[in-house]
Amino acid sequence: MKRLLLASALLVQTAFAAEPNFAIQPVPRDAGWVTKSSAFNEISKKGEAPLVFLGDSITQGWSNNGKAAWNRYYTSRKAANFGIGGDRTEHVLWRLENGNFDGLSPKLIVLMIGTNNTGHVGREQKELQGAKYHCSAEQTAEGVKLILENLKKKCPKSKILLLGIFPRGEKPTDAMRQQNEATNAIISKYADGETVQYLDIGKTFLEADGTLTREVMPDLLHLSEKGYDLWAAAIEPKVKELLGE
Repeated sequence: MKRLLLASALLVQTAFAAEPNFAIQPVPRDAGWVTKSSAFNEISKKGEAPLVFLGDSITQGWSNNGKAAWNRYYTSRKAANFGIGGDRTEHVLWRLENGNFDGLSPKLIVLMIGTNNTGHVGREQKELQGAKYHCSAEQTAEGVKLILENLKKKCPKSKILLLGIFPRGEKPTDAMRQQNEATNAIISKYADGETVQYLDIGKTFLEADGTLTREVMPDLLHLSEKGYDLWAAAIEPKVKELLGE
């Protein structure tokens, strides 16, 4: 009986060990997405952006709801926005392996990625990954870690400001809110005080009772104009410090 139980336990362990982590497997998306990524490659080749924001639709939103805040804080700094809506860690990894940051050595890279690993998947992931496209906090964190490693190799002179994934969902008990917080607890440990610094500004967007309002995030995920104002103001002291201003 003991041998049978041991054999069963080993089989379970083997099954979990064999389960792939899609968050660390670089993968492209559709043709339009590749075109967007290629545009970042062209910016990279010029080597002129001293400040780069890297991430998903929340980062991309600096060019929409966040445009006014961007103009106030970042246009004069010649910052570049490398955000693409819908991106997960595996997409950013593909971008880094296919031209993003080639020839570019920013003073500072502001990275936030991972919420789509928690609760969003595109059609191409469903086709590639079947039913197992949602990542755990540990899997997502592993993807973030690999992005940091790639950035440090490509841009060894750059500082990286790793932001905690922003809160999502109205209440603290929301499952995706809790998973993002679990991911943040892991990625916060990637800060080394030198190349990588970690900053969690999530509470900036919340009410005193921990709820998230639609005034700040209309769909409880993406930021309003006010939300981008809050974001920019919250990170400005650290941005100034890391840019050496």
